[in-house]
Amino acid sequence: MQTVLRKGENAAVTGGSVGLSVAATGVSVDVSALLLGSDGKVRGDEDLVFYNHPQQDGVFVSGTAVSVDLARLPHAVTSVVIAASVDPLQPGAVFTRAPRLTFTQPGAPAMAFSAPDFADAETLVVLAELYRRGEGWRVRAVGQGYASGLAGLATDYGVSVDPDPAAGPASGVPRAPHGSGRPGTAVGLVKVERSAPGLVAPVRQASQALADRGIAGGRAAVYLLLDHDYYMEDLYESFAVQAFAERVLALSVNLDDDGTVPVIFSGADEPFLEEISLDNYRGRIGQLHTQVDWGWGNVAAAMRCAVAHYQDSAATDPAFVVVQVGREPWDKAAFRALLQNTAGLGVFWLFVGFGRGKLAFYKNLNASASARFSNVAFYDASTNPGAVPGDRFYNGLVDAFAAWTRR
Repeated sequence: MQTVLRKGENAAVTGGSVGLSVAATGVSVDVSALLLGSDGKVRGDEDLVFYNHPQQDGVFVSGTAVSVDLARLPHAVTSVVIAASVDPLQPGAVFTRAPRLTFTQPGAPAMAFSAPDFADAETLVVLAELYRRGEGWRVRAVGQGYASGLAGLATDYGVSVDPDPAAGPASGVPRAPHGSGRPGTAVGLVKVERSAPGLVAPVRQASQALADRGIAGGRAAVYLLLDHDYYMEDLYESFAVQAFAERVLALSVNLDDDGTVPVIFSGADEPFLEEISLDNYRGRIGQLHTQVDWGWGNVAAAMRCAVAHYQDSAATDPAFVVVQVGREPWDKAAFRALLQNTAGLGVFWLFVGFGRGKLAFYKNLNASASARFSNVAFYDASTNPGAVPGDRFYNGLVDAFAAWTRR
């Protein structure tokens, strides 16, 4: 028989592991958890566990469910807060009816809790809190709503936020320091929702691809190199290259901390270096590529430019350089030498082929057992990568990179 808790009530936790699942009516929700110390604050930004950072110290978030292995929680963690927020893919949606939380543990009846309904445009609700009591644990039904969403929750519990003066005091972005070497929330869903709502879906698709390969929460400095060859002219003008750049930017949100990707065009002469970000991405490639002459793109020169930029940045995270190629390099010997010379620099090269040129050289870079490049891979994105479904696109984009990071 299921026990129903009322707001403010608590009950003993008898098992070593517990599960909490959330069901909502009328809106889709995201579920998150916060690991708190004795001061009621997170120990660091990594203690916010959500879809983009789905596990931390025995707390796991998967879809609308949270599982907690109490034995794995560090002694410094005295409570775990469970929250549900309105899915940002439903702009303008708010809670009217509170989500229902179901709590399960081995060998004990399930418990359920529904907070009173809301009327103040709440977009997030804290549903429950697991907390230490002596040598054991208890669960409390909370039911506190926030109109300020995930940013308000983060502020209350001590997660670092990036302020946005233009958006008002309720705005903010959960973040983790760049190059910290620890898992973090990278740019964070809040900033994407606020600055680039059109990228929320691809950000999630990229996040799922990373999680499926066991590197959710991993960090890397993402670069994008674009071929500005004559062969590519119609793909720039049809916005195919713009769509490709947006997808790479969405990937970077999961790996980098500033929502900005350096973009390097390989034109007729010197490489052209600029950037694309959450704040300027709309039509950005069209604005930039008109400043670059058409020519026989020198991909190797653009690659050297990326390496120099990465080394000058003094980043401690590896570099994930996505190189779009439309035809084979004109100096293949120099190109192979460049790959050999960068093998020990913490740079991973992913050559993404689309366009109408021949790409056999890139496809066969690792075909020879005697001359393999451990930090190099090729992904054929077809003539138009925008037509490739998002889940399949990101699987191809991160598969080899994930294997390289686990070496």
